[in-house]
Amino acid sequence: MPEKRQAIVRAARTVFGREGFTRSSVDVIAAEAGVSKRTIYNHFADKEQLFQWVILEGATEVATTHAAIADRHFRKTVDLQDDLTDFALERVAGLTAFADHWALVRTIEAEAPRIRPAVLDAWQEAGPRETHRELTRRMRDFADRGLLGIEDAELAADHFNLLTFISVTQPSFYGAIPLEEARITEIITGGVRAFLRLYRPTAG
Repeated sequence: MPEKRQAIVRAARTVFGREGFTRSSVDVIAAEAGVSKRTIYNHFADKEQLFQWVILEGATEVATTHAAIADRHFRKTVDLQDDLTDFALERVAGLTAFADHWALVRTIEAEAPRIRPAVLDAWQEAGPRETHRELTRRMRDFADRGLLGIEDAELAADHFNLLTFISVTQPSFYGAIPLEEARITEIITGGVRAFLRLYRPTAG
């Protein structure tokens, strides 16, 4: 990506995350990037296209990282409870590692009625739906290996997500209000235990 375009994207990520979509202006983004307003329009048709580019880039990066974390922890399962816990803890650490992206997620949730449905759908497809597909695939694999008693892998993925990731992101507002590390560990370990009570294969 050309240097000026990179500067624009970085600036847009910062400004959209700080000001929101509606309140952000191309003038402010240009000032943040150290480029002219005309330079931005040479790369992007309008503010909405720039916003879509930024949120899709972040969503794709987070989804790719999520898949890599899953592969690292689940390629060879030794202790399912420990592996699920370690995976969930590393995934939650992404709230800090990708803080700019999660600021954009807060913007999306707050301003969804003012963002075109096609933009929201593209973001959902690149981010939340992609991570859910990956998690569903892992759940199906656990079931095939006899590690979990799962009939509906998509539902199991939903349950795991709610009991671990969402249980941290909701009270922390996607990392805006940091939780103590001990509290995060407590939430994750408790969530994994609850998940396994639901899905441990029954004897016989």
